[in-house]
Amino acid sequence: MSLEDIANQLKDMDENIILIFAFNATGKTRLSVAYKDVTKDANGKHTGVYYNAFSEDLFVWDNDEDNDGANIKLNILPSSLNQFHSFLYENPELIMEKLARYAPSYRFHLNQYDDIEAGIESVRFFKEGEEETAIKISRGEERIFVWCFYLALLEVDGWADEQDAHIFIDDPVSSLDEHNIFITADTIFQQIESHYERKTIIITTHHIGLFSNLARRLTQGGQSDRYRNLTALRVLKKVDDGLVLETPLRNVFLYHLHLLQVLDEARNGQLYTYHFALLRQLLEGITSFLGTSRIGRTLEKIGIQAESIDDVMHVINTHSHKNVYYDQTEMMNEAEQGYFNDIFRKLVEKYQFVF
Repeated sequence: MSLEDIANQLKDMDENIILIFAFNATGKTRLSVAYKDVTKDANGKHTGVYYNAFSEDLFVWDNDEDNDGANIKLNILPSSLNQFHSFLYENPELIMEKLARYAPSYRFHLNQYDDIEAGIESVRFFKEGEEETAIKISRGEERIFVWCFYLALLEVDGWADEQDAHIFIDDPVSSLDEHNIFITADTIFQQIESHYERKTIIITTHHIGLFSNLARRLTQGGQSDRYRNLTALRVLKKVDDGLVLETPLRNVFLYHLHLLQVLDEARNGQLYTYHFALLRQLLEGITSFLGTSRIGRTLEKIGIQAESIDDVMHVINTHSHKNVYYDQTEMMNEAEQGYFNDIFRKLVEKYQFVF
């Protein structure tokens, strides 16, 4: 199916809460755009609100290199959301309330355009008590700030309360550590609690921790009775030249088994170097389960010769630290396929995986 087909499938679903897992580069962001298009009203206006990579791309650093970063700031590119910025400019504590859960080590100041109707031009960050010295926050901190900015905008009159058919949240956890991913899951769950009876809420993610956390709360947790029958769990997968939206067996989704299925299909088709990144994720999960921090130790346990482990790890690490989250079309050479197939076969034999 095409992205438009998948979007229409989502549009026609009965459930109010739709949680979708997909590997990066499957098309989650493009799906949010396709959904936006197929849900426009008769006048071509958007009926819901969205958070996706395009939302994040509105925030761009001005490093002020000519002045050694003295006036470094995070610019906000103009968009249809600027008309709602004045509410945040007048109430910056709304953003701070969202940020507080992440215990930020910085404070911020919102810089408005001279024309107040034009909205917020940029954000200046600084350490508490050092307001005169502008700083650049980390990538993870930036993503958290943008997410909290968006959450605050959801409370502005005239946006989410008018475009009130749905909320589509696409992967707000890039560049976050596990602790902050847990907090983000909680903020998403709060949105579900607030809106599930009146709106469709769609969440897509590549992160199994976020997916599992939300799926457990919605279908198994102490409060799940109110959500379970309104929740759909799905997996978005590439199939041949198209996509498919699958329902996990019995609504149970085990990430390591999904990885095994994907990698086994690749072995029987065409192996690309990015499959080493997925193999590493599988090895990391097994290594953590075994209570160790060394993938090399896991390789020893499955029977990889000790003298070969350094070479094997070099190949895995080389291909896992390239552009992991984007499609790579580089095919594995014969030696790489040998390493890959040997590890995969021995993992399955050692731990008797059934998938």
